[in-house]
Amino acid sequence: MTRILVLIMGAMATVIFALVILVILPNSMLSDLKAPPQLKQPGQQELLGRQLYISNGCIYCHTQQVRDPVFTTDIHKGLGNRPSVPADYVYDAPHLLGTMRTGPDLFNVGTRLPDRNWHLLHLYQPRALVPWSIMPGFPFLFEHKPTAEAGDKVLDIPKPYAPSEGVVIISKEAEALVAYLISLQHNYPAPDSDALEEVQP
Repeated sequence: MTRILVLIMGAMATVIFALVILVILPNSMLSDLKAPPQLKQPGQQELLGRQLYISNGCIYCHTQQVRDPVFTTDIHKGLGNRPSVPADYVYDAPHLLGTMRTGPDLFNVGTRLPDRNWHLLHLYQPRALVPWSIMPGFPFLFEHKPTAEAGDKVLDIPKPYAPSEGVVIISKEAEALVAYLISLQHNYPAPDSDALEEVQP
């Protein structure tokens, strides 16, 4: 009986220690974190796009974090001009850091690739732009119609990838997801840098 009690007490102590170190302490350290002035709060369209990003599993293949150059070549690869910091994620709930980088990191994709049409075509058929891409296409985010109607936005698709008949119409969902991707721009100085302090009032 004494050994069982010791085992239970040890297990409880381990759980409490982990709770304090991994949850309570970080939460108290980051509770008063403020957004950098240059970080834009997402609008309704970007928030819808973010939900589509999550629901379509983009988070499983893409990260949103530029890692420290001491340990990685993220900055050398052009994924950002500095490592990401906690303040970059103030408006993210939950954060979408990701754990696997099967596809490129998207922390600064809006800076690297600001072309809306590129993203729309890439969503519809990635291999139309990147022949070696293993990313799945998302044609279900678009509408296929025999002909375009008034107010429709038609996606311009290269012939080898275009449907044999009809046109592909850009949906509100596709527009929202692209708006979210283009909003991912963290090219401002890190919040604790001198450059940022100079622009703050």
